[in-house]
Amino acid sequence: MCELYSKQDTMALRGKHIGPSCKVFFAADPIKIMRAQGQYMFDEKGKRYLDCINNVAHVGHCHPEVVKAATKQMELLNTNSRFLHDNMVEFARRLTATLPQKLSVCYFTNSGSEANDLALRLARQFRGHQDVITLDHAYHGHLSSLIEISPYKFQKGKDVKKEFVHVAPAPDTYRGKYREDHEDPATAYSDEVKKIIEEAHGKGRKIAAFIAESMQSCGGQIIPPAGYFQKVAEHVRRAGGVFIADEVQVGFGRVGRHFWSFQMQGEDFVPDIITMGKPMGNGHPISCVVTTKEMAEAFSSSGMEYFNTYGGNPVSCAVGLAVLDVIGNENLQGNAVRVGSYLTDLLHEQKAKHPLIGDIRGVGLFIGIDLVKDHEKRTPATAEAQHIIYRMKEEGVLLSADGPHRNVLKIKPPMCFTEEDAKFMVDHLDGILTVLEEVMESESDSMISENPACRAKMPKEARVELPNHSGTTESRENHSRKRNGVCSDQHVLLSKRLKT
Repeated sequence: MCELYSKQDTMALRGKHIGPSCKVFFAADPIKIMRAQGQYMFDEKGKRYLDCINNVAHVGHCHPEVVKAATKQMELLNTNSRFLHDNMVEFARRLTATLPQKLSVCYFTNSGSEANDLALRLARQFRGHQDVITLDHAYHGHLSSLIEISPYKFQKGKDVKKEFVHVAPAPDTYRGKYREDHEDPATAYSDEVKKIIEEAHGKGRKIAAFIAESMQSCGGQIIPPAGYFQKVAEHVRRAGGVFIADEVQVGFGRVGRHFWSFQMQGEDFVPDIITMGKPMGNGHPISCVVTTKEMAEAFSSSGMEYFNTYGGNPVSCAVGLAVLDVIGNENLQGNAVRVGSYLTDLLHEQKAKHPLIGDIRGVGLFIGIDLVKDHEKRTPATAEAQHIIYRMKEEGVLLSADGPHRNVLKIKPPMCFTEEDAKFMVDHLDGILTVLEEVMESESDSMISENPACRAKMPKEARVELPNHSGTTESRENHSRKRNGVCSDQHVLLSKRLKT
């Protein structure tokens, strides 16, 4: 594709014609991507970037088999699902074959948000209940119905939590209420859900559903403790509700040993509804809700027809079938196990070397690096995380930071990611952490010896913040301007030293 506009003109036109709420990666210095292949992306100057964050291009950017399937079907027919077509029924058959037997009915949609919205409708119709239990820091989509159950969104904006929404603690055993030293964190966290149900019942409310990502992504790459989902499902079902497993970000073999992330909890756990999206079409907009025959019949009995113009169209289903083929033919689940284990081992070596790394957690090619300033207090290293992702970008590696404090480096690359890619990424991370920690130690020693009371004011021209691509970072940094007796101006010095 030829370049229509210069990077500067593209930025200006985007600012003029694209809604300002749609933010770009690396806002201080965004990348203009022109093409991509496999796990690599290329800018307008031909610079190659290793993509470590794109869980949408699941089998690799522009995979030839996926492109071919879309092109071939597009040349024949694309229409809505009111006509019979083999692609839809074959895709539904192939998807349900990967799931427990009772999850047998598919509703095709176009995005993860559409899928989760429909899942809520199914749950509420099932027994006529309305209330939803969600996890703290959860994100389930951009529709109004989903912002209402996404603390990741409504806690940042002006919205207030609705009366029918109940927020349970995220089952985070590193930074959460019950940590790795707790004798039974799964029971402790599930008891929090039980308590919420009891309090809701005491107010005359009824629970329709508990919804959770099988592994929290925006919440900071959180892996629930074993047995947590089983115990929650027991409490929720006893209350007349259903369990919705959101696999939009983490499904389709990303964890390696299982096709779906909820399966890590064991064969004795089966959700009532699962939703899927992002990786399903490798960049093509397609998603799905899968549920039980009982729930589908209850939904149908409402008398309201469910129809989605583009959901399950022949082209989308052809793309989805091709993605399934590639996952199997190229053994991408095996690759997730092999490369994920190798990458995790490399990162644990870095954890032993770098005090900024507080925790490494993840499964397969879904990994989080929790950065901290203090191992004992687990103080989030938010500004440092932002600095690192910008420096990694300069080295040709694309990472992002997320979690409640935006201090968790998240790694969820295309599934064709190799051991060589892992080594390349970690080598650059090692170099950046080494320099960063040396400067932090030097500046910290200097600030303590020269000004232990932190009374000195920095010259105005030296007040340069670390690169920040999130409006939430500044407020969190301001919240903790002093810690460990060292004033926050050392971050200004750090930024200035690194830039000069």
